[in-house]
Amino acid sequence: MAWNDDQNKKDPWGTSGDQGPPDLDDVFRKFKSQFGGLFGGGSGGSSGSGGIRRFMSPGMLIGLLVLLVVVYAMFGFYQVDQQERGVVFRFGKVQQDLRSPGLRWNPPIIDVVEMVNVTRVNSIDHDAQMLTEDENIVAVNLVVQYVIYEPLKYAVEVRDPTESLRHATESALRHVVGSSTLDAVITEGREALGFEVQDRLQTYVERYQTGIRVSKVNIDNVGPPAEVQDAFDDVQKAKEDEVKFTNQANAYAEQVVPEARGEAQQMIEQASAYRDQVIANAQGEAERFLKLLAEYEQAPDVTRNRLYIEAMESVMTDANKVMVDVEASNQMIYLPLDQIRRGTNVLDSVSQSARDESDGIMSAIEQRTGRVR
Repeated sequence: MAWNDDQNKKDPWGTSGDQGPPDLDDVFRKFKSQFGGLFGGGSGGSSGSGGIRRFMSPGMLIGLLVLLVVVYAMFGFYQVDQQERGVVFRFGKVQQDLRSPGLRWNPPIIDVVEMVNVTRVNSIDHDAQMLTEDENIVAVNLVVQYVIYEPLKYAVEVRDPTESLRHATESALRHVVGSSTLDAVITEGREALGFEVQDRLQTYVERYQTGIRVSKVNIDNVGPPAEVQDAFDDVQKAKEDEVKFTNQANAYAEQVVPEARGEAQQMIEQASAYRDQVIANAQGEAERFLKLLAEYEQAPDVTRNRLYIEAMESVMTDANKVMVDVEASNQMIYLPLDQIRRGTNVLDSVSQSARDESDGIMSAIEQRTGRVR
């Protein structure tokens, strides 16, 4: 039967339909009396409330409280590993004393313990593109390895230490790369780049009080972006060719210069020897002339004739023709001695009879002329 039937017109609160909604104060008052009867309080109640009071005796309430306390205490025990330190927040306020390794207890809900690993080596990867000092774009990929050496600062001073470390890495890397040239970053300065970034990054994280110590910065890859890789390869090849040609030129110079220096030294020595020779000859001629002058002053005619004869002898020694003058005659005999001299090898093969005939001819000539000039 519906609650609004004519025979039983009552609402859900047990009142007649024409009385209106129940009073909220009466509802709360009834609920309070029933809740108080559950723990044995209140002035009256139904038979169900009295059964509940008989069931929840004072001893059972004490046991229940003890059980709640034991459970609460058990939830307060925790283990701190050897590589960890515990940072305690009591009602949100950090406590200065850290929890060392071992079995520890803190009141639950009141204290919140945050574990911080102080021995594990953590790492973050970082990729960035930036400009060098000579306005070239370079892409750098590096790995930062770090450890947490001050747990209080790591857990309290910075909201997100890892993100702060990323920002500090970006700043340090851009400062170092922006102060270097492209060749220095890519080639010989790559290792120095890692050390410089590490030093500057450690300065930044200490300034931020992150409690982080940077142990190593590894530069994995440094090079131009993929969009300009082909052009960069062409430039590098041109530089390699430049170095190769320079080395070849230096090698050629090292080969030619010593030879030129040797030839120059040889020419200098030859000139010095020629100079000494000319000076010696000049001095010898001067000495000979002085001695000849002394002889000429003693006997001018004899000395003049002797000089004339010596001069003619020196001139006629290399002559290839011999003139034979015949006294009291206009005839002159010509002997082709030059041809005879050129045919010396032929004459060696001539028989002894031909030589004798030649000697006879020469004897006849000498007898006829009387002298040979």
